[in-house]
Amino acid sequence: MRADKAAVAQALDQIASMMQLVGENPFRVRAFQTAARTVSGLHGELTAALSDGTLASTRGIGPAILKIVNDLAETGRSAVLDDLRGQVAPGLVEMLAISGLGIAKIRQIHDRLDIDSIPELEAAAKSGRLAELPGFGPKTCENILKGIAYLRRASEYRLCHHARDEADRIIEALRAVSGVVDVMAAGEVRRWMEVVRELVIVVVAEVPPSDVFVALGAVPGISEIAEHDERVATVRVAGGATARVIVTTAANVGVVLIQATGSEGHIAELVTLADIHGLTLRGGALWRGSAFVPTPDEPTVYQQLHLPCIPPELREGNGETKRYAEGVPPLVGGADVVGLLHCHTRYSDGTTTAEELALACRDANYRYLGITDHSQSAAYAGGIRVEDLPRQWDEIDDANTRLGTFRILKGIEADILPDGRLDYEEDVLARFDFVIASVHSRFGLDRDGMTARVLAALDSPYVTILGHPSGRLLLSRDPYPLDFEAIFVRAAEVGVAIEINADPHRLDLDWRLLGQAREMGVMISIGADAHSPAGLAHMEYGVAMARKGGLGSADILNTRSVDGFLEFARSRRHR
Repeated sequence: MRADKAAVAQALDQIASMMQLVGENPFRVRAFQTAARTVSGLHGELTAALSDGTLASTRGIGPAILKIVNDLAETGRSAVLDDLRGQVAPGLVEMLAISGLGIAKIRQIHDRLDIDSIPELEAAAKSGRLAELPGFGPKTCENILKGIAYLRRASEYRLCHHARDEADRIIEALRAVSGVVDVMAAGEVRRWMEVVRELVIVVVAEVPPSDVFVALGAVPGISEIAEHDERVATVRVAGGATARVIVTTAANVGVVLIQATGSEGHIAELVTLADIHGLTLRGGALWRGSAFVPTPDEPTVYQQLHLPCIPPELREGNGETKRYAEGVPPLVGGADVVGLLHCHTRYSDGTTTAEELALACRDANYRYLGITDHSQSAAYAGGIRVEDLPRQWDEIDDANTRLGTFRILKGIEADILPDGRLDYEEDVLARFDFVIASVHSRFGLDRDGMTARVLAALDSPYVTILGHPSGRLLLSRDPYPLDFEAIFVRAAEVGVAIEINADPHRLDLDWRLLGQAREMGVMISIGADAHSPAGLAHMEYGVAMARKGGLGSADILNTRSVDGFLEFARSRRHR
C-alpha cells in the first residue's frame, strides 16, 4: 500500500475542510474529522489495521469512510476527495489556516468578491475592498494581513515531530551505507526546538565524504543534492525542506556533533571557555596550540573545558555553561513521570474508552491515568453533559476493579468561560478528583481582559491545573495575550499547577517561561492531551520541554504518586 497513516489522515482532514466550505452537513464533517484523528492515532501500521479488521471495528469508521481509507491507502486517491477538489479552489482551503478566518467569512469573501486565493485576499485587504464587506472593517483586515504574514513565516518551518520523523528516515537510510559507522540527528531537532527550519545530520564514516554524498542521491525522500563542499552537503527532501549532512571521522566527532547541534550562542560560550583554558575550538576540531586534540565523544570536549556534559536541550546560549560550572541538579527524565494526565475518551473527542487508555498506560509503565474529557460547552468536541457524568464514573469505577494497583482518576477539562467562570456548577466540579481549566473560545480578548478571565478561573477552589495556558497552536495560531507574571503569582498563591501541554502542535507553556514560573513557586504538570493510545507518545515532547526549561523531577506534579497528586488537588479545596 502506498499511503501511510499521516497521509491518509491528512486527506481525511482535507475532505472535512472542503465539505465545510461547500456547506455539507456538520455531522458528516465531524465524522471525517473524527476519522482523521482515529487513523492518525492507530497503533502500528495502517495496512495491518485494514487487513485484520481493526479499523473496520473502530467507533466512528463506518463503511463509507472505510472505503475511502482503503482507496487512499491503496492508490493515494479518493473519488470523494477528487470530486471536492473539483468544487473547491485550493486557495480557499489554504485560507482556513489563517487564524480568525472561519468558514462563514471565507464563503462571504468568495461569493461577494470572487476571491479564491491568499494573494487575492491579501490584495483586497490592502486595497480596502475587503473592509467594505458587511461584518468586516479595518481591524478585521489588519488581523487577516497579520494572519497571512504569520502563515508565510510558518511555511519556512515544520513541527518538531514531523522534523524528527524526516530525520529518522534519512538516518535509517544512511546507516545502511557501506563505510558509515554511525549517524545522528543534530541541530534544532537534537535541541528539541518546537519548530525546525533545517535538519542537520552528522555522519561518522570510515570512507571519504564524497562516497557518502554519492550514496545520498539514492536515499528515499531526497530529491536532490543542492550543494556540497569537502565534508558538508545540503540536500532537498520531499516537500522542499532542506537537510545539512556533515561527514566526520571518529577522532573528532565530539566537536563536530557539538558544533552541529548548536545553538550559535552556546558555541560562542564554549569558544570563550576554550580560550580561557588555552584551547581553540574551530574548524570542526579542538586544538591546543597547533596540536590536534582528539574528541571521540561530547563528554571529552566538555571535560577539556572543565564542564560536565551539558544536555542538548539546554544548549541555547542562555548562560548554561556558567550554571553547569557551578553545579546544577539533574533534569527530569521520562521515567520520572508516573501519572498520565489530560486524556480524552469517547465521551468527548477521543477514540477509545478509559479502560483501553488505562491498559496502554499501564503497559507504558505509568501508575495512574487522569481522564479529562471536554466539558459541556465544548460542543465542537462533543463535550460531556452533566447527565452523562455518572455513567462515565461508573465505567471508571468498574475498570479500576480490574486494573490491580493501576488507578484511573475522574477529571474534566472544563472550559474557562469568557467571564472566568468554569463550565459546570460548583456542586458538579466538587465531585471530580481533579479539574483542568482551559480556554477554548473567545481568543480575541485584549491582554487585560484575557488575564482577568484566567485569574478569575484560578480563584476557583476546584481548579487543579491551568491547561495549555497561552492557547498557541504552533505554525497555526499565535498565543493570546496574557500577563504571565500575574498568572504565575496567582497560581503560586492559590496552589494551581500550570500545564506543559505535550501535544506537538501546542507545547504550551513555552519552555522559555518555565524558569520564571519555577522561581515564582509554580508547580508544573505535563499533560499528554491524548485522544487515543498513540497520544501517549506526546509525553516525550512534554518532558523535553520541561528539560529545556531546566526543570527537575521535583518541579513536575505528575512525578508524584497517585496519593501525592490527589493530595495536591484536594489541598486547594480546604484553603
